[in-house]
Amino acid sequence: MKHLLITALASFVSLAAVPVTHAQTSWKLATGYRAESFHTQNIAQFARDVEQVSAGALRIELHPNNTLVKLADIRQAVEEGKVQAGETIMTSMVKEIPLAGADSIPFVVASYKDAQRLWKLQRPGIEKHFAARGLTLLYTVPWPPQGLHSSKPIRSIGDFRGTQMRTYNQTTQRIAELLGAKPVDVPMVDVGKALADGRMDNMITSALTGVENKVWGAIKHYYEINAWFPKNAVFVSTKAFDSLKPPVRAAVLKAASEAETRGWAASQALATSATEELRQNGIKIERIPADLEHEIKRMGERFSREWVRSVGNEANSIFVPYYVMP
Repeated sequence: MKHLLITALASFVSLAAVPVTHAQTSWKLATGYRAESFHTQNIAQFARDVEQVSAGALRIELHPNNTLVKLADIRQAVEEGKVQAGETIMTSMVKEIPLAGADSIPFVVASYKDAQRLWKLQRPGIEKHFAARGLTLLYTVPWPPQGLHSSKPIRSIGDFRGTQMRTYNQTTQRIAELLGAKPVDVPMVDVGKALADGRMDNMITSALTGVENKVWGAIKHYYEINAWFPKNAVFVSTKAFDSLKPPVRAAVLKAASEAETRGWAASQALATSATEELRQNGIKIERIPADLEHEIKRMGERFSREWVRSVGNEANSIFVPYYVMP
């Protein structure tokens, strides 16, 4: 009888503990980038870290390659609560959050160190705008610096006129217009097909994008102009984040901080290796002529003035300290 009582009591204790031991919150995180992308791989590691540090209290289901929500719709989907978290490139948000365009102004930064300094100044404003939309920013990671891919040699501004330039946001569309090229909206995942179909002649994007899309063949030249360092942002619904218990929220923030550090280091390493891979596949790696570089920098100054005028005081809160404080 005593044995049966102990067995029954043990079973009761075990059943009572199930909700606590196995209680788990699940988030869906949408991204438009391929599973093989270093950004996506970094998110996957972030998700594993969150589950480990939170002792399984939070599980993040990663949905890459537009399988859950299209890249252009991810921010809105998170805002509307359709998914709990997402990733998108910050420059895709400039219509709603103009401050997000700071990292795509040509030739403002020339190195990863500069890009990190700019991000520290940009981050408070981005967090404020995200909060107003019910979003909590987790971390950002930059793409490798943007270079010029071209099917033909580029020696002067005139070489752009009449060409079809790949664009993916307002910034790149404006640059195409200033260069006299025809803007062609092409998502990153469609770059290879657009080149094969003859729908684009050139693009300003990272060497990594060129490698991931195997642009060799159609693209013959890559110019290391280091135009800008656009960032991807990973964010979550504030409602979903605030519903977590404090220790789990702390686990998410810890994993996010580590993901940002890891992602920036990975981006820098890939900038070097991707450029070398383009070279190994027959693409000529070179600098643009000095006269053309001067013209493009002047164009960048013009673009900067236009951006500051359109954004207003928030833009000054970034660029005044950026230029004053080394």
